[in-house]
Amino acid sequence: MYVVVNAAMSADGKLASRQREQLDISGPEDFDRVDQLRADSDAVMVGVGTVLADDPSLTVKDADRHAARRSRGEPENPARVVADSRIRTPPEATVLDDAAETYLLTSEAAPTDFIEQMEAAGAYVLAAGEDRVDLTTALAKLEGEGIDRLMVEGGGELIFSLFEAGLVDELRVYVGATVLGGRDAPTLADGDGFVESFPELALESVEQVDDGVLLTWTVEN
Repeated sequence: MYVVVNAAMSADGKLASRQREQLDISGPEDFDRVDQLRADSDAVMVGVGTVLADDPSLTVKDADRHAARRSRGEPENPARVVADSRIRTPPEATVLDDAAETYLLTSEAAPTDFIEQMEAAGAYVLAAGEDRVDLTTALAKLEGEGIDRLMVEGGGELIFSLFEAGLVDELRVYVGATVLGGRDAPTLADGDGFVESFPELALESVEQVDDGVLLTWTVEN
């Protein structure tokens, strides 16, 4: 599986304000780029914190891209993947609608009633890990479902965990022309943080997009 992490952050490295509100850090050109990246992916993944904060649809917006996917024998939208170790996904979340298939990754400790509730809401539940989601096992299961190219859109806890597990192949970051500040504001890679064996990145390109820059790195796992 090829894993691409894509994110937009402020000039000071924040994904959102300290209130964790969804903000438009980038502009129309970058939104279109992200839509194309979704259209080129087999699935789009987020953590449950992003679901709770933003209630995203994670779908392709452009009709021509829908048509292009159909012409390739693919559904209009890529599958959606939610990593939820703490069983917090609400049954009314937009990612559980019928616009695309949705996989919910949870641990083997997830209560049966929660799994049944998620399945009734339309999700395919994949358990991996005893007490929290084992991302290596979970992504292997997704690959078994035919997902070969995975786009990850956040949040910072999930992105850190993927880097920690050595599962990221490419990192694309849009850096916007704004400063958000706040010691409690989410960053690109939250979690415990690295103190040694830091992930090594190779810069592939720098491109001006809207009023910011798009940085693309490959990850030297």
